[in-house]
Amino acid sequence: MFKKLLRTFEKWLLWGQRKLTNKQFIFLSAVLVGISAAFAVIVLKTFAHSVFRFATYINGILKLSFINSVLPIVGILLTVFVVKKLLGGTIEKGTSQILFAVAKKAGIIPKKQMYAQIVTSSLTVGLGGSAGLESPIVITGAAFGSNYAQQYRLGQKERTLLIGCGVAAGIAAAFNAPIAGVLFAIEVLLVDVSISAFTPIMISAATGALVSAIVLDESILLKFNQQQTFDYHNIPFYMLLGVFTGLISIYYSRNFQRTEHFFSRLKFGPYKKALIGACILSLLIFAFPTLFGEGYESIRTLSESDPGQLLENTLFSEFRNNQLMLLLFVGLTMLMKAFATGITLGSGGNGGNFAPSLFLGSYAGFFFSRVLNLTGFHLPVSNFTMVGMAGILSGLFHAPLTAIFLIAEITGGYDLMIPLMMVSSISFAISKRFEKHSLDVKNLAKKGHAFTSNKDTNILSTLDTEKIIQTDLHTITPDENLEKLVDLISHSNQVIFGVTDKENQLLGIVYFNDIREIIFSNFKVKYTPVKEIMTQPKAIVYPTDTMETVMNKFEKTNVLFLPVLKNGLYHGFISKAAALEAYREKLKSMIIE
Repeated sequence: MFKKLLRTFEKWLLWGQRKLTNKQFIFLSAVLVGISAAFAVIVLKTFAHSVFRFATYINGILKLSFINSVLPIVGILLTVFVVKKLLGGTIEKGTSQILFAVAKKAGIIPKKQMYAQIVTSSLTVGLGGSAGLESPIVITGAAFGSNYAQQYRLGQKERTLLIGCGVAAGIAAAFNAPIAGVLFAIEVLLVDVSISAFTPIMISAATGALVSAIVLDESILLKFNQQQTFDYHNIPFYMLLGVFTGLISIYYSRNFQRTEHFFSRLKFGPYKKALIGACILSLLIFAFPTLFGEGYESIRTLSESDPGQLLENTLFSEFRNNQLMLLLFVGLTMLMKAFATGITLGSGGNGGNFAPSLFLGSYAGFFFSRVLNLTGFHLPVSNFTMVGMAGILSGLFHAPLTAIFLIAEITGGYDLMIPLMMVSSISFAISKRFEKHSLDVKNLAKKGHAFTSNKDTNILSTLDTEKIIQTDLHTITPDENLEKLVDLISHSNQVIFGVTDKENQLLGIVYFNDIREIIFSNFKVKYTPVKEIMTQPKAIVYPTDTMETVMNKFEKTNVLFLPVLKNGLYHGFISKAAALEAYREKLKSMIIE
């Protein structure tokens, strides 16, 4: 019955594709992708929230977080089982894979990502793994957009645009924050977008937020009822909070990666590695129960009037009303979060760093303001708690605009806009100073596929050097006279020649412009050997060089052609004109209109 309905729906869509203009069909597609992404959010969030409520109920009976400690072990082991038995043994994590797919794979994302992320992240995070659901949500939305475009044979530009629609809808639905969804898609994931491309992305984000608001229980979403107003006298403290969150962002990024890489180097089987990691995580959660799952409930608690609730059903419950013990608990939890998330993902679980960044930010803002209040100041703790989230999000993802508008939207107003802008920009500046790439892009950078805010660098990184090399050019030996060279020039359009020996080693090069005057003298043509006029190349290119490296060599040498060596032997030439033409073609294909 379901398959029959699906076929009927597809027939109507195909009919609509024929009848509608391309732009109208894209608008319709943006709505459908937005709905799909929203329902992925609803499934994930509802499952995770239900498990948290169950665990909280059991903990209330036992008066300790025993169930919180057991569930993550089950969740990570089940995730590894599903990946090995049902998903071919591997699953890609992190939003960087979307960047890579757009740049290197023409926006093609595997079909399995439409369900793999939902299943695995619901098991990991839903059962208490200390990670977030937003990254899997974003990947799922992108996969919906990519595969929808493939199904209806849309071009690369449209495919990339619908990937952006899926990403925007996912974030919008997860937080009921459509503006933040649009900004995240553009600021973090899409290389270049024209003004006209905003419309379908906005349509998709609005659709995702609307479906989520209608279907999803509001208590599941991360929302705040802001009560404290902004006081401009606190501006110096917000500036200090920006510095603090920037430093904490660097701390989290580096320790998360160290932990994840530690587990990747372990030479155990996947189940043994998962069990070791999950057991360590369970001990951390037993000591600091708020590390369980996404941690959004504890963020709400921190922003409310009685944050001492965090210590209930923990080893520190007898100190519930002790302010110093509460601060110590919050501070230690903040420091442990990087390791908890690194263990969760490194040992085989699936999730992301978006929710951990908000968790860490709220704890950093609370800790910072409470410490100052103990020294005699009177700072609005709930405001600092919320603004701290923007600081960490901006610092980790290098996305200040997303951070500003996400927190503005989930707090239900824009009263905190000034401190949000200050904290986000300062945190971003400090993080960028010490960490060139955002957390999710770091792994790409290590593989030589870095994506930065420099669009020229991004586009050059997507070009394949090997494809631009000219390998069919004529060569000449050093002992031949210029008659052979003149003959080659007269029978081809070639203006540069490699001088090679019998073993194809490059001995030098000859530019046509360098011999222009000589070739009009018959005597010199007949009696001048090539070796007397050849010159040494100013730089050498290798097929393994990135195009950014190649263009830097052109810039330094100020020449139009550079020779290419492969395995130490002559391989061909690369032309600056050909490289620029490849750049222009790639730029045209990547601009989303």
